[in-house]
Amino acid sequence: MVSKKFSMLAAGVAVLALGLSACSSDDGDTKTDAGSSSTGDTGGSSGDTIKVGFSQVGAESGWRAANTKSIQDTLTKENGFDLSFSDAQQKQENQIQAIRSYIAQGVDYIAFSPVVETGWDAVLQEAKSANIPVILTDRAVDTQDKTLYKTFIGSDFVEEGKRVGEWVSNNLGTEPINVVELQGTTGSAPAIDRKQGFLDATKDNTNIKIIASQTGDFTRDGGKKVMEGFLQSNPDIDVVYAHNDDMALGAIEAIEAAGKTPGKDIKIVSIDGVKDGMTALSEGKINYIVECNPLLGPDLAKIIQTLHDGGTVEPRIVTQDGAFDQEQAKAALPDRQY
Repeated sequence: MVSKKFSMLAAGVAVLALGLSACSSDDGDTKTDAGSSSTGDTGGSSGDTIKVGFSQVGAESGWRAANTKSIQDTLTKENGFDLSFSDAQQKQENQIQAIRSYIAQGVDYIAFSPVVETGWDAVLQEAKSANIPVILTDRAVDTQDKTLYKTFIGSDFVEEGKRVGEWVSNNLGTEPINVVELQGTTGSAPAIDRKQGFLDATKDNTNIKIIASQTGDFTRDGGKKVMEGFLQSNPDIDVVYAHNDDMALGAIEAIEAAGKTPGKDIKIVSIDGVKDGMTALSEGKINYIVECNPLLGPDLAKIIQTLHDGGTVEPRIVTQDGAFDQEQAKAALPDRQY
């Protein structure tokens, strides 16, 4: 049975600030009776338990680890969910296989964070044909058929890149600077959008020149290796723009190994706001971070509960994120959850 704690949570879905609109009309795409297996104990699941299959991108970063923990800690048996979880290990074929497995299990809902934007239409059509609603978390898919999923919840990646670009333009681009870019996973929504947002914000500032751009695949090791190459081939680097904190942290290692001081000799700007990144920011090794909140578990639970109760949700739900300089990071760190 659904716990009293979660019943109280579910009762508030009608006023969810992220834009869910609770309606009393029936949703023909909502399943309530299908059986499934899960990664946990499946014996004794009650009819009130909502079966959810979730496919995660991988475990490539501190952000992803926090995102996974938030989902697993929220979608529990105690809160009325039966969660089947899979790690795609950064491979689209693994996610497609997982989604098809969830369809075969007959879960009530499928949620996933897509490795890349394209190539999902066929498997999402299979889920739709099986009458299983799909929810996108963190990352979007590129499809013409918006009926293949119910909603996409996550940050505005273009806006994140734009905010970083504006800070660089206003604070560092007052004189000519050479920027190197550590891109995220090729073809992924955050890599595409964060690059575009930065370019949009800096295109009119002739002082800013991007001299090199390469993927570090959102990993610390990838960021370190790419930065080592940048330092060897580009002697005059003023700024590193990292698409996430883990790559920024890898860049710090490479910069220090080269005998330079990160945050001073070479400025670093990043996106995410995980604890390790915020710590580096508080120490002056990173200069500015735009937040991307990974704690999507409670919001995902509210979305699923709303749909399960016959309500509707907005097709795009944007999370609210902050931004930090060194002093703001120092103030935020003591209470940081991730």
